Amino acid sequence: MDRVIVVGGGLAGVRSVEALRAKGYEGELTLLSAEPHRPYDRPPLSKAVLLGDSDDTTVDADWAALRCELLLGERATGLAPAPAGGGTLRTTAGDLPFDGLVIATGATPVTLPGDGPQHVLRTIDDARRLRERLREGARIVIVGAGWIGAEVATAAAAKGCAVTVVEAADAPLANAIGTRIGAHTVPWYAEAGVTLRTGVKVAAVEHGGLALADGGRVDADEVVVGVGVRPELGWLEGSGVEIDGGVVVDESLRTNLPGVVAVGDCAAWWSRRYGRRMLVEHWDTALNAPEVAAAALLGQDAAYDAVPYFWSEQFGRMVQYAGHHPSAERLIYRGDPGADAQWAACWFTGDRLEAILTVDRPRDLVQARRIIAAGTPMDADAVADPAVPLRKAVIS
Repeated sequence: MDRVIVVGGGLAGVRSVEALRAKGYEGELTLLSAEPHRPYDRPPLSKAVLLGDSDDTTVDADWAALRCELLLGERATGLAPAPAGGGTLRTTAGDLPFDGLVIATGATPVTLPGDGPQHVLRTIDDARRLRERLREGARIVIVGAGWIGAEVATAAAAKGCAVTVVEAADAPLANAIGTRIGAHTVPWYAEAGVTLRTGVKVAAVEHGGLALADGGRVDADEVVVGVGVRPELGWLEGSGVEIDGGVVVDESLRTNLPGVVAVGDCAAWWSRRYGRRMLVEHWDTALNAPEVAAAALLGQDAAYDAVPYFWSEQFGRMVQYAGHHPSAERLIYRGDPGADAQWAACWFTGDRLEAILTVDRPRDLVQARRIIAAGTPMDADAVADPAVPLRKAVIS
């Protein structure tokens, strides 16, 4: 293999470059990014950047030592694979031949219908533009009480804005962690001076606010939309790459085409642990999966089967989640969400911990993540006692 191209300038892209060099790849290496900026970290965008505490989240990478050509501000427009492997990448910079290809094009925020202006938060430029609008007294309406919506609301409230969050579900974070757990976060909004309206569907974004599905209206100086993302895959149309929600890859992150792997928000990878395909659009996957993808591209044995993990900083709280709970049998609390500042929710099947959500209990998260990965049985009664460390609740 003499020429590898990484398509995508996010964290998954830069980590793929680093992993290829670390594993001994010595050939030509190119990273193509649609953004004009060098690869940067996205989690701080809805936190430090919006608050004005940071203006640069560039990933610390030594591009000279990596011997990687950067094609910034250029997009992939198509892919023409060769029957025996490799092929040609169609781009706005021209056709680029390759022996190996890493697809790391990430995801694009979903927008709402209507002719009114709406902000999304995906890029550093998005964050800088929105930050300029977060002035004291400005009426900021956020559509979606998910992770991004809550973080933007946190920053806007801290800057003295009049913040309203509109959510179609019956509770915040309902799609991510369920209505029952999400309902415990409702008081956080009021404490921060944020108006939360659940069970409200938006018909369109108009100039000056939102038109609601029930005929109502919410006035706003600025509208922020945080209702999810979709993998950026339009450029792969007609390429033969299998797509089902994301780029379909095996447990080694290989696509159905030889010499082509996929990582990050656009990759739907097979999990041996869960017996299903996973599309995990979070920082931890973008950080760690590229090592497996690089190994697979170089013909080495490797499998990615991590326990999904993500976190959010909202309304002065650190919220962390690890695992996968849709098929869990029961829910056990550590602490009382209605009375305790620090608590956790644990999902179990039999005596196995499937997933955990923690609020300001980082030690629980660290220990639980290891226990979930190992599949170690636990004493549920001990787990329910927040004074008992989770590692002490393991059945030996």
